[in-house]
Parts: sequence; structure tokens; C-alpha cells
Amino acid sequence: MKRYTLFIVVIALLVTIIAAGSAFLSSGSPAVKRHPMQEFTAYTTLPTEIAAVLSEEYEKEHNIRVNFVQLSSEQILKRLNDQSRETADGKAALVLADRETLDRAAAAGYLVPYISEKSDQVADSFRHPNRYWTGVWYDPVVFAVNQDYLRTHLDLPNSWQQLTQQRDIRIGTTDFMAADASSNLLYSMIAEYGDQRAFEIWRRIQPKIIQYSKYLHTPVRQAGMGEVDLSVAVLSETLRYVHDEYPIRILYPVDGTSAVIYGTGIAFRASERDARAAEVLADWLLTDEAQLSLAQHRFYFLTTNPMTLSYQMFAGKNINIFRNRPYFSKEEKEILLDRWIKEVRFYE
Repeated sequence: MKRYTLFIVVIALLVTIIAAGSAFLSSGSPAVKRHPMQEFTAYTTLPTEIAAVLSEEYEKEHNIRVNFVQLSSEQILKRLNDQSRETADGKAALVLADRETLDRAAAAGYLVPYISEKSDQVADSFRHPNRYWTGVWYDPVVFAVNQDYLRTHLDLPNSWQQLTQQRDIRIGTTDFMAADASSNLLYSMIAEYGDQRAFEIWRRIQPKIIQYSKYLHTPVRQAGMGEVDLSVAVLSETLRYVHDEYPIRILYPVDGTSAVIYGTGIAFRASERDARAAEVLADWLLTDEAQLSLAQHRFYFLTTNPMTLSYQMFAGKNINIFRNRPYFSKEEKEILLDRWIKEVRFYE
């Protein structure tokens, strides 16, 4: 618990230092003539409220307005396809999206390579081998454990295998049918272990599950309130409750876990001016300033840039993420979810 409190305190101190420095510079410097504001369009799969925060904070710092357009993965790919077929400059300059969307866009020729000093610091596991996209944040699935439960149990449930063997434990999780980040865990385990083993793991966990929730934050709240002993949850929601001093300890599955990875790609046929502006934004998203902008609004993603203070202060930075990518077609995903319902959740 202390490690995560320290991490959040450091974030708060950085916010204060940056704000004070900005105030000093603005008060002690002569008026700076500002040029007319540049604007460019970015497609994103991020929630609207997160995109709005990024746009607002970036505009304050760079006097450039980023018009984020929130779309589904399929909608982004369709628009990029349309843009690639035009001979004139396209509308979008940047794509800020999940890894699967970026991989599909790169494979279709909708992105152009980009590398910079900042993006070159990112580990290979978080970027395209030919630099068509670079990951900026990731949000892994973790175990949010009530601290009272840990005080009475010597064996830490810190792996999927260990979780199947725990006898007196109450588990909470988000319904795989209710949220993409939750269903991504199922797909990731199938990609990593194969369908037979993945379904067997969940069949053994199923009797211990007290409730399937609709929202990602609900299982974390339940763990903090002692309504369950452990919740399978995304880290971003768990850190919110840690910040609010709920008695939760975060455990990382030592045998691997899934993660939603968000990254940036420069769109093919973007105008040269907009593409340069998009590259600057892509680099900014890899900085502590971007992390602080999110943290100020209670959004907690892990940065992929190991050179940032945010990365170096976070105790769980060596998380074991599944290697195999859970890329299934829409039809395949529907079949897998149907199997989970029949063979796990309502199996008798």
C-alpha cells in the first residue's frame, strides 16, 4: 500500500512543481506574441472524457488544438481507408488507439513510420517492429485484494494457478459480456494458453465468484469494502481506490496477465504540417507532463517510457504481460463468449 501511496504523492508533487514553474515563467517573462492556433484531427478509441482532458491540457501548453474524434476500431479503419484512397491531403493526422486497431491499420498501409528520441526509448514489446506505431500507455489486469484477507492468509493468491487452488476466497470480476477490457482477458488467456486450458482455469475459478459486475470499477469497490476478498480488475480503476485510501493491495499475476495497450500512429496522407504537429503530440504523450495531466483528473495509465519519473517510481513496472496477441474476428469472439457462458458461467 505504501508503494502506491508514494507513487501518487510523487505525481502530486510533480503537478505542483510544474504548475509553480509555469506561473513563474508567465509572471516574470514579457508578453509573448502567440500565433494563430493550429488545429488537427486525431481519431481515437479512448473514452471521450480522457480525450477531452488530453486535448485541453495540450492546447494550454502548445497552443495547438487537437480535435479528437472518438470512434470504434472498425470506424477508424474505414475512415483511414477512405483517406488512403484520396489524392488530396486527408483529414486525420494521428491515430491514438488500442494496439489491435493500430496493428490492423499498419498492415493495411494506413500509417506511416515515425521514430524519435522519445519513442526510441520504448521497449520493443510496446511498439511496431517497423515503427508504424508506438505504445504510450498500458492498463493491465491485476488482483485487487482486501488487506484484511491478506492478514489472515499466508499464501498469496498471486497467480491464476494459485487462484484456482484457493479454497476460502470470495472473488469479484466484471462480466466478460459487459466491457471490452474484461473480455480481452478471456481472449488473451485463450491466445496464451489455448482454449482448453483457459476455459479450465475459469471453470475452477467460477465457484468462487460472488458476483459478475457490469462496470469495471465495481469489483474494486467491492474488494475495498470487504464484500469480496479479491477482485480481478484493471489497474487504472484499482489505483483510483488506492488513491482514496481503500484497504487494497495490488498483486500482479506472476504467470502473466492481459493488458490494453494504447499507442499512436501517424496517418497516411496527412498534410505535412499536420503530420509534424501530430509527431510532436505523439512525443508529448510519452512524457511525465502527459501522465500528470491524466492523474490530475484521476486517470491512471502506466507509461511505456522507462525514462520518465512516472515509470521509475511505479513498483509494478515489471509486469509479466502475455506474449501472444488475442486477435480474433468478431465472429470468433462471439463464439468464444458463447462457449464461456455455456461451459463456465452457467455450467452445471
